[in-house]
Amino acid sequence: MLVFVFPGQGSQSPGFLAPWLELPGVEDRLRWASAVVGDDLVAHGTVSDANTLRDTAVAQPLIVAAGLLGLRELLTSPAELAAAAGAVAGHSVGELTAAAATGALTPEQALVLVRERGRGMAAAAAARPTGMSAVLGGDPDDVAARLAALELTPANANGGGQTVAAGTTEALAALAADPPARARVVPLQVAGAFHTEHMTPAVGALQRLAAGIDPGTASVPIAANADGELVTDGARFLQRLVAQVSRPVRWDLVTEAFARLGVTALIEVPPAGTLTNLAKRTLKGVDVLALKTPDDLDKARAVITEHGGVAATLTTTEAAL
Repeated sequence: MLVFVFPGQGSQSPGFLAPWLELPGVEDRLRWASAVVGDDLVAHGTVSDANTLRDTAVAQPLIVAAGLLGLRELLTSPAELAAAAGAVAGHSVGELTAAAATGALTPEQALVLVRERGRGMAAAAAARPTGMSAVLGGDPDDVAARLAALELTPANANGGGQTVAAGTTEALAALAADPPARARVVPLQVAGAFHTEHMTPAVGALQRLAAGIDPGTASVPIAANADGELVTDGARFLQRLVAQVSRPVRWDLVTEAFARLGVTALIEVPPAGTLTNLAKRTLKGVDVLALKTPDDLDKARAVITEHGGVAATLTTTEAAL
């Protein structure tokens, strides 16, 4: 069984879209996405520097647009995705990419939502200096205790010995200066404490916007960030997607869901690398491929040929979600 995963913020890097724009039609589609979000995604994907890409309002639309562009070079519709993959999942903002890829949302709906999500989260982050840091290694109980002592939130439980702490910059500095035993702290290139109470102001605005959307049914089950549950009902998934702005991402539970399904291969769409690295540590024996440039397309097609075409079997509870 094959799954596709869609990365979140922090996966972007300067110039990562440049090789993709050499493919026929890709630049035209990216210019259309730029018109929808009201920003120059062509420039951001090719010439913008790292500091510009760190801006939440820039990074989030760029990541969603990039994921959809990269996937389209392999599979042109939600129906083709359903024929190839058993399930999909997106990390944080990548859930919007997953929703559009599966037809739960249209690409335009996803782009409008990510535009407002990015703006809302950027505004919330500007209210107080906050950020996120990855805590790598250490005893889980020691890590949890240290974060609690500093009033930091375990915003991303990524599995593989990685927890992302989020909170004020002062608390993150204290964590870096005195990390838990046998743990390493790595600051992330994000501009706020995402998936924490600091993002609550962004949730209300997104809820009001989402209320005007009539979602479709996902062609492929989406493993939700909140709990790893497989969801196909677009309206229910949209509710979860909005709520996760201020709630932790449980990627560890998503990975466990994949393992229960018997996944044998995983492809990560652009900007790829982060989730495949996690999968190498948490899904032992699974073939993983990061679709970083067009040079990886033939490899991805070979993975689809070898592992694709097996659908996920949903439990009665999951089928109702």
